[in-house]
Formats: sequence, C-alpha cells, structure tokens
Amino acid sequence: MTLKPLFDKVVIKLDEAKDVTPSGIILTGSAKEKPTMATVIAVGPGGTVDGKEIKMEVKVGDKILYSKYAGTEFKLDDETVTIIRQSDILAIVE
Repeated sequence: MTLKPLFDKVVIKLDEAKDVTPSGIILTGSAKEKPTMATVIAVGPGGTVDGKEIKMEVKVGDKILYSKYAGTEFKLDDETVTIIRQSDILAIVE
C-alpha cells in the first residue's frame, strides 16, 4: 500500500532512537527519547492552504529535523509512518 499525501502534508519514517548515550549509558525502551530526525518517503503537491500558496521545499529521500510533538502516526504494511505538515519541518539535514 502506498500513501499519497494531500496539500502541504509530508509522510516521514522516523529514524531509530539511540540505544546508547554518547557517554556509553545503555537506555531502556522507556528512557529513549522520541527521535526528531526522519526520512521523507512521500510529499504532497503543495497548492493553496488557508488562502496561502504553499511551495513544497522537501523531496522524497530528504533527511529532516521536525518538531518533537508534530504529526500523526499510522501503521502502514507493518511499518509505522508519520504524516506532518511541511511547516512542522525545522530543517533539511545535508
């Protein structure tokens, strides 16, 4: 199954949370922070949203940083993906 996002929506797949801190401490499942870096897997066409013209700045395959509590998670073919608005993306990681 594939997702085709509408308007200014972006479908992302979250990067895995780290199991070990930089100082070497092993984290349990509940201690891991929700990752804020992800890979774009689908992009909406943009268009007019709330009376403003939206041009999509990201493309499939981009690594991004996004707002910590943004988006809605969905299960898609045994994978968890998140749909966010382009305005929730903070930066493209190069």
